[in-house]
Amino acid sequence: MRRQTATSGINPAGSSRGLRLDPLSLPISFDAHDVRADNGVRHVELHRERVVLRRAIHGMRMAINLRVSDFRGIALRDGDDAQMLVLLHRDPSLNIPLCVSSDHDEIAAAWQTWSDIFALPQLAEETREPAPRRRRRNAVWARRPKFLVRRRGGGALDGADVHRGEREIIARN
Repeated sequence: MRRQTATSGINPAGSSRGLRLDPLSLPISFDAHDVRADNGVRHVELHRERVVLRRAIHGMRMAINLRVSDFRGIALRDGDDAQMLVLLHRDPSLNIPLCVSSDHDEIAAAWQTWSDIFALPQLAEETREPAPRRRRRNAVWARRPKFLVRRRGGGALDGADVHRGEREIIARN
């Protein structure tokens, strides 16, 4: 089994080469950009059946194991000067960059190869506007507020029934 070096996915300082991972030499281990992680870097291990993301957030180290089948597909994102292939997940923070290139033929070949290796569909990522926020509806939306529940209800507005002309029975001890 052939492994790539630990620096294979991140460009050395001063390098103008874009990110290009080789899908035929899995497993691959590389570092990727992560805005939430400490130092802005997360460690990614790609295998044919699973993906392992290692990162630290506020000093707490974590490893996230995901099956490749949990991902939606291989997405093609258009940038201003280059295109990028991304292993797309429902949670945007779990997306994994696979290839960055300005050559359309190279990106098309890599797109097909990654899709075949992982058995995931090729997705052209459309730009969507976020959905409007839904109103919160739950079982207690029509109930009285808490401070009104604590208050004691008032008495009847009309007085007690008075029966004039009848004998009253009074119990005395």
